Amino acid sequence: MKAKVENTELEILNAAKEVFQEKGMAGSRMQEIADKARINKSMLHYYYRSKQLLFEAVFKNAFRLLAPQLNRVLNDDTELFDKIRNFTNNYISFVIQHPYLPNFVIQELNKNPDFIGKLRTEKDFPRIEKFKAQVEDAITRGIIKPIRAEQLFINIISLNILPFIAAPLLQGLINITEKEYRELMESRKTEVADFIINSIRL
Repeated sequence: MKAKVENTELEILNAAKEVFQEKGMAGSRMQEIADKARINKSMLHYYYRSKQLLFEAVFKNAFRLLAPQLNRVLNDDTELFDKIRNFTNNYISFVIQHPYLPNFVIQELNKNPDFIGKLRTEKDFPRIEKFKAQVEDAITRGIIKPIRAEQLFINIISLNILPFIAAPLLQGLINITEKEYRELMESRKTEVADFIINSIRL
């Protein structure tokens, strides 16, 4: 019985993820999600009383896939340059496998910025305190140019995220196939890290 309940809930979440990705929170309907999960609407409401609760469950699941990847690298003991390389490699590898995630997370956070407050209570929510301390230490030791850790973090995030959330536009602008674009994303695992490191290295 427990396995059946868990399986039904997983089917609901997978169906809801597809519908929310395609139509967003506002454009989605519970009946459509129930149909995709192959259950009736009453059963859907048994598991999730409202569309908002279902959306939050889907969103948290999506964020829980991504957040530990970021947090693990930010808080390990590797030196700063290796940390930048590992962050870029891990993030791009992960998003290539889950290409819907950056758009889904950013799009919905823009619509509901207060939701970030709920996410911050998650145990794996990315923390940058250790990263900030490493940046300050590297500046003090004359390894990198003076830069605010927050600015460096935004630079890293931006260069990693933009090619995925703007993929159709960039693919069209540089006039390459989807396969070629994917190969370009693979090469960015090293390109982005090298670019950032060279920009701050003394």
